[in-house]
Amino acid sequence: MTQDSLPIDAVLPDLVAALGAQPCAVLVAAPGAGKSTRAPLALHRAPWLTGSIVMLEPRRLAARAVATRMASTLGEDVGRTVGYRVRLDSKVSRDTRIEVVTEGIFTRRLMSDPDLAGVGLVIFDEFHERSLDADLGLALALDVQRGLRPDLRILVMSATLDEQGLAALLGESTPAPVITAPHRPHPVETRYLNKSAGDRIEPEVASAIQRAVAEEDGSILAFLPGEAEIRRTQALLDDARLPVDCIVTPLFGALDLKDQTRAIAPAPTGQRKIVLATTIAETSLTIEGVRIVIDGGYKRVPRFDPRRGMTQLTTVRVSRAAAEQRRGRAGRLGPGVCYRLWTEPEDRGLVPFDAPEMLQADLAPLALDLASWGVRDPTSLPWLTPPPAGAYAQAFDLLRRLDAVSAEGHVTAEGKAMAALPLHPRFAHMVHRGIELGDGALACDIAALLSERDILMGRRDPDLRTRLSLLARPSGDVHRGGLARVRAAAQQVRSIAKVSAGGGAPERAGIILALAYPDRIGQRRGGGGRYRLSGGGGAVVDQTDPLAAAEFITIADLDGAAREARVFLAAPVMQADLEDVFAADITTADEVAWDAREEIVVARRQRRLGALVLEERPLRDADPAAIDAAMIAGVRQLGLAVLPWGKGTEALRARVNLLRAHFPDDGWPDLSDAGLIDTLSDWLAPFLSGARRRDHLTRVDLNEALRALLPWPLPQRLDDLAPTHIEVPSGSQITIDYDADGGPAVQVRLQEMFGQTEAMSIAGGRVPLTLHLLSPAQRPLAVTRDLASFWANVYPQVRGEMRSRYPRHVWPEDPLSAVAVRRTLQPRKR
Repeated sequence: MTQDSLPIDAVLPDLVAALGAQPCAVLVAAPGAGKSTRAPLALHRAPWLTGSIVMLEPRRLAARAVATRMASTLGEDVGRTVGYRVRLDSKVSRDTRIEVVTEGIFTRRLMSDPDLAGVGLVIFDEFHERSLDADLGLALALDVQRGLRPDLRILVMSATLDEQGLAALLGESTPAPVITAPHRPHPVETRYLNKSAGDRIEPEVASAIQRAVAEEDGSILAFLPGEAEIRRTQALLDDARLPVDCIVTPLFGALDLKDQTRAIAPAPTGQRKIVLATTIAETSLTIEGVRIVIDGGYKRVPRFDPRRGMTQLTTVRVSRAAAEQRRGRAGRLGPGVCYRLWTEPEDRGLVPFDAPEMLQADLAPLALDLASWGVRDPTSLPWLTPPPAGAYAQAFDLLRRLDAVSAEGHVTAEGKAMAALPLHPRFAHMVHRGIELGDGALACDIAALLSERDILMGRRDPDLRTRLSLLARPSGDVHRGGLARVRAAAQQVRSIAKVSAGGGAPERAGIILALAYPDRIGQRRGGGGRYRLSGGGGAVVDQTDPLAAAEFITIADLDGAAREARVFLAAPVMQADLEDVFAADITTADEVAWDAREEIVVARRQRRLGALVLEERPLRDADPAAIDAAMIAGVRQLGLAVLPWGKGTEALRARVNLLRAHFPDDGWPDLSDAGLIDTLSDWLAPFLSGARRRDHLTRVDLNEALRALLPWPLPQRLDDLAPTHIEVPSGSQITIDYDADGGPAVQVRLQEMFGQTEAMSIAGGRVPLTLHLLSPAQRPLAVTRDLASFWANVYPQVRGEMRSRYPRHVWPEDPLSAVAVRRTLQPRKR
């Protein structure tokens, strides 16, 4: 059978020779060069090949299409020399020498057949997509090659890739050879369109399609992020009344195989096809007759949210490499045109390459595969991008909670059973444990429902039991294609797990789901559909939904809100079932804590499942030390002002803090607010005397508690250096105010200071006292620290003013020779 020449043909002899001389090679070829279909056919005839070829494709549609195209080239039906194996479908036979598989299928084959018996060459096609399965598959294949099978050949193919870094990884001592095919044979003109910022993408794509239909001949391939955008764009085109020769067909992963095949088939004679596609059409597919590409510039990719422990689809801008891949679809069969819904300056701002999925994926499946492989340290394998340490540690922690691995990293019997199922570790654990509980069929159905797209259409319903009912008895609001995929997936899991058919009891859905999500069991708290989660945090169900009445629920899907996440999918669960299934995880603990709302210490015995309280009762014999600790916590929350401070206690604090400042090396304690709070447990606890509520604090002897902080001989030095009172010349003992502005001060009537010239001080003369000199009526006359200056310069004026106001009081002309008196009033003259 003759074939039209393709760019790849020129380098096929070099490729065969390179792999004959070395075990690994890199093939770089532009879209449309023919690498996916021509390279495997050339290599399977190579004299050095002693086994079959396994070629990995990132998508099921591409795997089927590539295998079918190669079989057609050989003039055979698919399943003979060339076959394929994808999830839920395979066409292979004893004669198959080239087997095209999806990347996950290859990983599972490695787990069951580590030395790849009978395989001589593994080809990784479209490796630039850097899926997690492809990176893992390559790391394991290299491990097999270097440890078990030095005869195994490995070829990595791509159109856009850092081939030098890859060549260095593939070659142990020297880089692997890089074979580069010529560029695409047909030119593609790029036309940039200025999409309005903030506009929905569907009208823009529909408008560009109408423009292309008017300006160009040939079929059109338009790229949109997902199924919803495709359906809306299709509706707009239906309303636009395109020319009668135009056929609009969708193409996305959730379509039935029949509809996918129809989308990539040639248009009928005299008609042109408009294919609305997701990233499924970026690589490996040749859609007959397409010479026009319309690129919306966005795609939907999975992103793992560590806070939620969930992967969700996120819409992002395409990279420059991905845009080139899409553009290349227009030049496969002849000159083409690519309309881009962005400007040329925006094009220069695109990131060069897509980030590897390794950096943003849920690594739990990878961690289980590595544990099954016998790898405890992932860095021991050859990676193009190693697993991030933090994300891998989180994934490993999940596997430990699911009993899949030991603390040392060894796979357990439970882990081996989980690894045998084509499911996420959460769901595999759910199925395995569900079988033990007699709910295996229900677990398989739930795993299939959660692994595929939602089968419910046209309405929002967060109850998982609704989907289970639709799975058993379909109605008008079910997605028929999705229903078929879920049923096929459930049957596959039942077959592998050896579970008999039968849907199980939907009312058990909550407890079975909890086996997958033990961290997402919710307990209702208050009203409004609010729930506390067993793994911490909260979630909320629309309070108008019947699900919000459940005391406990298990959540399968929720958004990423930090405090209260919105629940998208859940099922109610009975407490009795939780007590039964999670008996080993339920703990009993005594809790003695401060209740901030009631301002009291509460003591209770609780039975807990994670953060959930299943049962609570008063604790009669609580540890006194625990009560004191809880009371201390209460004081911390309420602040020091809640304690019974008085003038004497406040003065004691001020005296000690004064001496601490002036004698820093003498060991005076820190009685500031910060210091007391820091040491609260040390000084306050011994004086609580069984206090259990706020009003009990009034009986604390705070003065004694603070004095207890003074080691010997500081109590005696305190009274010597910072006395509470000081004697003045009249003989009176005057209280020292240690909290006065400007430092320690005394208030004393002027007549009691006659004869005093020296300044008064405390703290061994280091701290002068401020004197507030008062009138006979206790009103301020002057403030001074220098009595000699006061007597000489201020007193004469004061005496002149005061003699007439207080004529019966002592106002000597010479205060230094006068006798200080307590009673300032002179006797009346008779």
